[in-house]
Amino acid sequence: MKTTRNIVIAVDGHSSCGKSTVAKEIAKAIGIAYIDTGAMYRAVTLAALRQGLVAPSGPDEAAIAALLPSIVITFDFDKALGRNTTYLNGENVEDEIRAMPVSQSVSAVSAIPAVRLKLTEWQRQMGERQSVIMDGRDIGTAVFPNADLKIFMTARPEVRAQRRFDEMVAKGQQPVFDDVLANVVERDRQDSTRALNPLRKADDAVELDNSDISRQEQYDFILNLLAQRGLIEK
Repeated sequence: MKTTRNIVIAVDGHSSCGKSTVAKEIAKAIGIAYIDTGAMYRAVTLAALRQGLVAPSGPDEAAIAALLPSIVITFDFDKALGRNTTYLNGENVEDEIRAMPVSQSVSAVSAIPAVRLKLTEWQRQMGERQSVIMDGRDIGTAVFPNADLKIFMTARPEVRAQRRFDEMVAKGQQPVFDDVLANVVERDRQDSTRALNPLRKADDAVELDNSDISRQEQYDFILNLLAQRGLIEK
């Protein structure tokens, strides 16, 4: 399969609903770049945490905005592990950005207008150079409102919490399920109520609830949409 021209696919949705997993598979199948915007926000959050800029009362918005010019986020594919790897200023932080300290702070840091504006700028630059599939919270509404295909993914909170719990256990962490579920619910609230570019389904997005369907079914659903719209040749 290949694209018929340069295209942009936007995959938005709630946390832990498998956006990045499906997006990576689609990218590989049709030969386009995958951009993990959630990892970008997590990397900024990690940088802020390391500088002591996120207190229990909330993040220091001015200090984090001042920190942004010193942050460089890059991606690479780890052949040994078969996955994308996120680098913060040249350091592999893929596992650290998925741990609970970052998960508990990322929505608050992501809500900072300066952070959203800067990362939106970086993301647009990536998408202007090549065909991309990009997942996040506001790709189809703010970053690429004219994307060729917009998918809005979701699943029941309990299903998403179990997925995140299993992922953390597989990495050797020792999470408490109720804490993970509470984090998922709170992130939904924060993402949907922030002032700048809140999480919402774009009017022209196709909803995909994957609570009770397999990864292959999701994959086939998106590929069929791309084919129907003439964006790929099978």
